[in-house]
Amino acid sequence: MSVEIERKYLVTGDEFKSLAHKATRITQGYLNSDKSRTVRVRIMGDEGFLTIKGISNAAGLSRFEWEKSITVAEAKQLLALCEPGMIDKTRYLVEFEQQVFEVDEFYGENQGLIVAELELKSEQQTVNLPHWIASEVTGDAKYYNSSLMKLPYSQW
Repeated sequence: MSVEIERKYLVTGDEFKSLAHKATRITQGYLNSDKSRTVRVRIMGDEGFLTIKGISNAAGLSRFEWEKSITVAEAKQLLALCEPGMIDKTRYLVEFEQQVFEVDEFYGENQGLIVAELELKSEQQTVNLPHWIASEVTGDAKYYNSSLMKLPYSQW
């Protein structure tokens, strides 16, 4: 198992789209959305993934993560078994000062929400933010995808 360390931010405007070097559509669901462990099924472009994540630390910066590539056909079969509430989004990869932000623009019941994530090497790593970042929401569970499928942004 590896440890995922990331910070999460709200994004304003859509300038990030013109700066992106890649955009990929993502559909995902959860076989288990318990906060102590989530089991996610994802179709990302033409690839499938099964991911298990542990509970976040107190700061919300890091947690255990295990991911396995699966076929899209397998992912589609598993999506049919998922809890209600699918996540539909486009992920844009945007480089800024040798950092790659993963910017997710949500659709459906989460339309209007745009969140950027930045994976870090350590919790103490210095982060430089572009001007299109509005505020940090690291550790705020309502912005977790596993929460957004239960209580979508449109219902806040």
